[in-house]
Amino acid sequence: MAESAASAPSPRPEARGTLGTVRNAVALLDLLSDGPAYQHLNDLSERSGLSVATAHRLLRSLVLADLVEQDPRTSRYGLGPGVTRLSERYLGRLPVLGALAPYLVRLRDATGHTIQVALLVRGSVVYVDRVDGADGGLYREAHRVRPALSTAAGRILAAGAEDVAWGQALETAEPELREQGEKERDTWRQAPYLCLAATEAGMAGSVLSQPEPLEVAVGVPDSSGRPVAALAVTPDELPQDRIEPLARQLVQAATAAGRTLSHG
Repeated sequence: MAESAASAPSPRPEARGTLGTVRNAVALLDLLSDGPAYQHLNDLSERSGLSVATAHRLLRSLVLADLVEQDPRTSRYGLGPGVTRLSERYLGRLPVLGALAPYLVRLRDATGHTIQVALLVRGSVVYVDRVDGADGGLYREAHRVRPALSTAAGRILAAGAEDVAWGQALETAEPELREQGEKERDTWRQAPYLCLAATEAGMAGSVLSQPEPLEVAVGVPDSSGRPVAALAVTPDELPQDRIEPLARQLVQAATAAGRTLSHG
């Protein structure tokens, strides 16, 4: 996936001290998560605003921690297997995934459609769990990361988030979606569910290689009513008169999971 100008980190002065070192290392990891799987040291240095020497020193430390790996043929850098280990441990301890787990297969069986769970992470929506329905297809994206405002799940999560998280979602959005989001945040936040068809995402000519699928999504609330995850269904197609009944099923499951979170 090519990197959009909106999502590219702005060059920053090199920070000194432990906190600055961690911040610069995270910036490099962010850059490695975008664009080609393996990237050249000089490119990473230029895009991060770090000197070549500093970028190289940090990357070598990240390699030793298995968070980054270096291709021995090209000497280019990419994300390492340690990232997967950390993410799996994080997800395994996330209360909302445990609260939703009993409902995913039940929803799939009741609807026949693929059911997904999404989280909001720094302006992007990350699909972290799924149960495939009959419409799952032979080839599927097991792990999806998209600009939040390009999906129904991301709009629900971003609109209901704190202002800082909402600002990050605006920064990662294409200009048309950013303008739409600024106008419709309150509507998205108050809606019991959102339905977004591929043509509505406004992503033609964008960094995405293909349009977003049809998606119906609802928020999973915490004890304060703020959505901490989204429950989404992505059917190949859906008649208009089936959208609201399907959304009600999602709302029931999300509400039940939210009660589990509140009592946990």
